[in-house]
Amino acid sequence: MKYNTLKDIINLLEEFEAENLKTKRYSNDAEGFKKWTAVNYKSEDSFQNEPYWEGKENGRSAESAIATLIVHMNRYGRSYSKSAIFGSDFSTQEDFSYLINLKTFGQMTKMDLIKKNIHEKPTGMQIINRLVAQGWVNQTDSETDKRSKVLKINNKGLEILDNQMSKIRKATQIVSGDLTYNEKMELIRLLNKLNDFHQPIYNKNIETQDLLSEVLNEKK
Repeated sequence: MKYNTLKDIINLLEEFEAENLKTKRYSNDAEGFKKWTAVNYKSEDSFQNEPYWEGKENGRSAESAIATLIVHMNRYGRSYSKSAIFGSDFSTQEDFSYLINLKTFGQMTKMDLIKKNIHEKPTGMQIINRLVAQGWVNQTDSETDKRSKVLKINNKGLEILDNQMSKIRKATQIVSGDLTYNEKMELIRLLNKLNDFHQPIYNKNIETQDLLSEVLNEKK
């Protein structure tokens, strides 16, 4: 009796458990394994119609195209956000992004809020100081660590956010363009997968000069 197929299934299970240990996106049972397999392993037919990307005919890699398109999407999104806050009391889109996080996730320390927005500390502190100065956020001493300040959005912050939410929602709707519902769901899945890869790296606070080499060594 040949056991090659069984070995392949065991290897696949190990891959599923290792990934799910980090993301916890699927239930740790046969049903979760089936869903994970359906999402991550598609038939070869699904890859036959490979998309075109700029520079492909000249040997440009898919990774290069992905990196550029993500940067472009960020810039498009920022232009819509800039329009959404035009004429308001917000200075930058980060102002309302920080307020939305405080409204959605509740009070948190300064560093937790900065990490939630994937910012470096100096940039994050400037934004937080601006929100406090505007009177939109209250800060108090942490009960667990007196060296830390806990931030909480106040009624004035909720009011200024609510006044602008209509335009902000329009901006977010425009960003997703003309994608169908199924395409949006697929994009969210792929972006979540990328986020699950990059978030642990970001949380390590690796020095800039060491970042590329350390991440590449871990991928080997």
